[in-house]
Amino acid sequence: MENFSEQIENKNQKKFLSPFSSFIFDLIKLVVLAFIIVWPIHRFVFQPFYVSGPSMESNFYNNDYLIIEKITYYFRQPLRGEVIIFQSPINSKDHLIKRVIGLPGEKIAIEKGQIIIYNHQFPQGIILKEEYLTPGTGTPGQTTIELKEDEYYVLGDNRNMSLDSRSFGTIKEKNITGRAWFRGLPTRNAGLVKTPIFIY
Repeated sequence: MENFSEQIENKNQKKFLSPFSSFIFDLIKLVVLAFIIVWPIHRFVFQPFYVSGPSMESNFYNNDYLIIEKITYYFRQPLRGEVIIFQSPINSKDHLIKRVIGLPGEKIAIEKGQIIIYNHQFPQGIILKEEYLTPGTGTPGQTTIELKEDEYYVLGDNRNMSLDSRSFGTIKEKNITGRAWFRGLPTRNAGLVKTPIFIY
């Protein structure tokens, strides 16, 4: 009788442990599956990003929530005017958001508040018209720099409050994470991030 009672108790324990073990196993599978799906998307496709600081005002503000899109730059180089996120040249653990101004192989000059682009199309130079800036905004500083074939010159839209290529120099293409693609927050400004079209 005692042995029979022990058998019933063991069966009850198995019945109790089996659903619990099954739950743990299913949970582990869910976590692994989520990692397999989410990690590649985060690594190669999309990534969230919070804007920090005033350097991109009046187009992007502190705590704006953005989605970075990474696929495009596997097929082409960044375009002038695109807003990109990249590793900080000062601290590689940090990421910065700026706008592409100078492209590989170009010469960039800042004179009297204006940006002048020198390239094959405009060997004599052309003043960059930046309609995305707040009217009356100039670019402080005076510099001339020639970009190598893997370098970009980037500036913040808030030219008086931005740590950018005027301070830390050019950035390497390999350090670019992706482009600002979608703004999620604040909801009143939610939508795709537009790239300006330059008409020369």
